[in-house]
Amino acid sequence: MKLVTFEVPTPLGPVERLGAVRAGRIVDLNLAAERLYRAQGKTRPKARAGFFVPPCLLGLLDGGKESLTEAQTALNTLKGSPAGVVWKEGQVRLLAPLPRPRSLRDFFAFEDHAKAGAKRRNEPLAPEWYDQPVFYKGNPRTIIGPGATIPWPSFTRKLDFEFEVAAVVGKAGKDVSVKDAPAHIAGYVVMNDCSARDIQRNEMVCRMGPAKGKDFATVIGPYFVTSDEWNGRIPELKVRVNGKEWSRSKGVQPYWKFATMLSHASQGEELLPGDLLGSGTYFTGCGLDMGRWIKPGDRIELDAGPLGTLKNTVGKPLGAVHLKYKKNGERA
Repeated sequence: MKLVTFEVPTPLGPVERLGAVRAGRIVDLNLAAERLYRAQGKTRPKARAGFFVPPCLLGLLDGGKESLTEAQTALNTLKGSPAGVVWKEGQVRLLAPLPRPRSLRDFFAFEDHAKAGAKRRNEPLAPEWYDQPVFYKGNPRTIIGPGATIPWPSFTRKLDFEFEVAAVVGKAGKDVSVKDAPAHIAGYVVMNDCSARDIQRNEMVCRMGPAKGKDFATVIGPYFVTSDEWNGRIPELKVRVNGKEWSRSKGVQPYWKFATMLSHASQGEELLPGDLLGSGTYFTGCGLDMGRWIKPGDRIELDAGPLGTLKNTVGKPLGAVHLKYKKNGERA
């Protein structure tokens, strides 16, 4: 299934719902399940639908394989396009498919990108990079979705994008083996790891971070593609800015596979449904690798083929304040 989180207008204001894309339309899975249970003569069909197919992706993931199966059945058995259950894509606003992930870990899994960074620093790639898949912990509270404006924080002069694919955990686990890891992945999303490069550089020079250089925005969408529909092999990725192609991945795959990334992240701590694991970008999947920078008003399209195309517009800088401080701790 290709799942989305979408927003519909109501007399009490906009409401988030969970949907599945079918033939260019969006099916409200919770209401489709309610109709199915009602037709089957189940008691309390609304409550049953709320339990098995809740109206949010995080709730569906918490329900595990049973909830995903119930959602698929409701989708497959729905007839026609009943009003309020099936929507045209232009009638609703798509949000991030997983608006509030439980955690965000972003890996550094593409060897060519890692080598390019080392080359810019005039040093070899650290041999430790090959020992384990390294990652940083991002901010799960600043997730934005397709069509949203990417904020340009006041503290950066070099805003950048990073084209990634992220795996979404669907089954809790601790100390998961690489062999068992694929069973813990519920699906995948396109991800843009927004980066304040000047701030990130300062943090990394100080052997910390990235933190402030990344924490202001991470974009995911437009779809959550379940792992039974896509096998985790990253398709060719293409970056377009203002309609012009900036780069393509030419099918390159990460050195570290998602199974290894998930296994490593789970060592000594429990992963939960709704945890997000980003792959990191491929070489030239960001402006830094290409030596070219996005500008306010630019339209960014991250095309991942069967996983969808994530489209956003770059916002205007929020002021002109650089994040530097005097020795007494006041802003410079």
